Amino acid sequence: MHLAHVALWTRDIDAAAAFWRDYFGATVGEPYRSTRRIGFVSRFITLPEGGGCIELMTGPWIAAAGSDDRAGWDHIALSLGSEAAVDALAARCAADGIPVSAPRTTGDGFYEAVIAMPDGTRVEITA
Repeated sequence: MHLAHVALWTRDIDAAAAFWRDYFGATVGEPYRSTRRIGFVSRFITLPEGGGCIELMTGPWIAAAGSDDRAGWDHIALSLGSEAAVDALAARCAADGIPVSAPRTTGDGFYEAVIAMPDGTRVEITA
């Protein structure tokens, strides 16, 4: 058994796809437009080196007040393999104006930084 993918609601699917492509080297699939749920669009993001898949999903109801479908998750954590890789990506994101929590060692011993997708959804990057 393995995890097939995680799914993420986002308000701007193209900006979200570009974020994953530009900062994590993901392959971005073509948009799927549902004929059953009008306005629903999804794109699969495949992380390199067998890192898994993320389904980005959007629809006009995402911004609607009181909607059960809202943008985001709390965060996803991706291991980059080293402290140097965390430092490099955090610096790149900071230079690009992407909100970032500076790299640090947490109380439970993880070396991490937190960056944000264009809609503010957090991505934790760890060593």
